[in-house]
Amino acid sequence: MSNEANVGPMPPEAKSLVTEVPAAPSPGKQGKRGKQKQDKPASLWTDAWYDLRRRPMFIISAVLITILLVMAFWPSLFTSIDPTNAQTCDLSTARQLPSVGHPFGKDSQGCDVFARTIYGARNSIVIGVTTTILTMIVGGLLGLFAGFRSGVIDSVSSRVTEIFFAIPPILGALLIAATFRDSGINSILLVIAALAVLGWPMVFRIMRASVITAKSQDFVVAARAVGAGQWRIMFKHLLPNSLAPVIVVSTINLGGFIAAEAALSFLGVGVQSPDISWGLMIADARPRFLDASLPLFFPALFLSVTVLAFIMLGDAVRDALDPKLR
Repeated sequence: MSNEANVGPMPPEAKSLVTEVPAAPSPGKQGKRGKQKQDKPASLWTDAWYDLRRRPMFIISAVLITILLVMAFWPSLFTSIDPTNAQTCDLSTARQLPSVGHPFGKDSQGCDVFARTIYGARNSIVIGVTTTILTMIVGGLLGLFAGFRSGVIDSVSSRVTEIFFAIPPILGALLIAATFRDSGINSILLVIAALAVLGWPMVFRIMRASVITAKSQDFVVAARAVGAGQWRIMFKHLLPNSLAPVIVVSTINLGGFIAAEAALSFLGVGVQSPDISWGLMIADARPRFLDASLPLFFPALFLSVTVLAFIMLGDAVRDALDPKLR
């Protein structure tokens, strides 16, 4: 007789103690799951970068901006002519059509349009980037304090911001630049200051709204519970979690600041000679546009492409940082 017959049927109490051992996953499935776990983004910024790399708009704008930055800081890689040297201009060849060595032709002063367009990228981009950084620092810090502290600080800051919002940006910058144009201040620094003074309120409002939303989240409550101080909560917890919308708006504003600089230079209160700017080139070429359109066309084209590239970059970053838009 077999042992099973001697043992007899298993009582119900014993059956309840028996647990089914799950089968071990095959090496192929385990490796696939491990790979998926490693590829899974770990934070908002990692998730955004993971998404940005797959967006054609981001790739195109990043390539254009990279070329423009190389052009701005290493113009000698694109042309051997130094337009800042007056000896490179020949008045006898004024308004010359494109030729070998001068692909964009020459302007009314006999200067190479291609070289001036390449060198003009530096001032336009430097003004745009510097103004954007200043507005992010000023508006971001004020918005962080106002949104976190609330009360009187928030009320006073909001009222001051509303006063600045009542001033048209281009008109206000035109007034500031025209007032201090003859004060001896460098024209590039004056344009940066004029644009930054009127550009920080938008960043302030966005940072303030983001901080007000974030400070009621669980991670801030937990930080308070463990005894974290106000400075640590603001800069360690609130700032990183409120920075995404500020970066998006600032990226889009960068293109707007470049266009605003060109407008001020075109009106004669922005970048001044001997410095070179796309807006200044457009202003110099405007009187003879019907006789020679190329000296105006090429700087205007480069200006439009630059502004469009930064706007495209801002749109791509916005879509990547906002989960609702995915």
